[in-house]
Amino acid sequence: MSRETPVNEALLRDMPLPHHEDGDDKNGRGAVLVVGGCVEVPGAAMLTGVSALRAGAGRLQLASCASITLAMGIALPEARVIGLPETQDGQIAAAAAPLLWRRGSRAGAVVIGPGMMDGADSSALTAALLENLSGPALVLDAAALAGLKDQRAALRRHAGRVVITPHDGEMAGLLGIPRDQVRADPLTAARQAAALLQVVVVMKGGCTHIVTPQGDAWSCSQGNVGLATSGSGDVLAGIMAGLLARGATPLRAALWGVYTHGEAGRRLAEAQGRVGFLARELPAEIPRILAGFTAPCMGKHHTAGMKASI
Repeated sequence: MSRETPVNEALLRDMPLPHHEDGDDKNGRGAVLVVGGCVEVPGAAMLTGVSALRAGAGRLQLASCASITLAMGIALPEARVIGLPETQDGQIAAAAAPLLWRRGSRAGAVVIGPGMMDGADSSALTAALLENLSGPALVLDAAALAGLKDQRAALRRHAGRVVITPHDGEMAGLLGIPRDQVRADPLTAARQAAALLQVVVVMKGGCTHIVTPQGDAWSCSQGNVGLATSGSGDVLAGIMAGLLARGATPLRAALWGVYTHGEAGRRLAEAQGRVGFLARELPAEIPRILAGFTAPCMGKHHTAGMKASI
């Protein structure tokens, strides 16, 4: 098994993102659908959506509990909001799945899970979407991870289009092993999950590990302790979704997303201090970070020549 490759600026310059010309319309940068949030945590889906737009996605749809979507739409006027059936305790009901199949299949990337609570409805909703969505790249986060070990057949329908983003507790649940075992060797856990589910794994932590189903691995320590804050993971999911919508492969979106998220935290720590900055402040850093990589050699022709698998 190969060693991990460090994720740094030099690596990313050799695997540029899709290029967009002046004059391209918003559809040329793709659409993101975020399925998430609940009555108690409506802001998580919004953080994900804002981050997707900041990463360059052209259009955004937020799908959440009907009782909170009006407020979400006012708070985030750039988004189209979709009100979904909800349970008595304010979660997205599993019955919402058919409403999302057509919308999701027209999106470039779909994020499932930010701000959703673990439970039977969240697991059933995720399973139904995996069974019936067709076409988009997927980012599975938070509550969407809970039942994935039972969804391997459905995941195979989306082979080559899925990124999952577990922390150590979620990884322990996915593999059915103790959390301490994941903490002791997160890379091995990430490789096991990637092979089992045939997805790109972003194993979050102080050092984040990015692993393909084939076992190839990268590591990124660009961030800092300040990123260990509420909503930070929602931002990371959104960055990756925005890059996927623009046409990046799952691996490339994961590598760029993890680096950009960490670099945003580094810049905020430098400006404000290592702890105390907010997840909502991270997205504003994203365009400047990505713009720093812009160079004439990173245009359409150069991108087309890169390996499609990266």
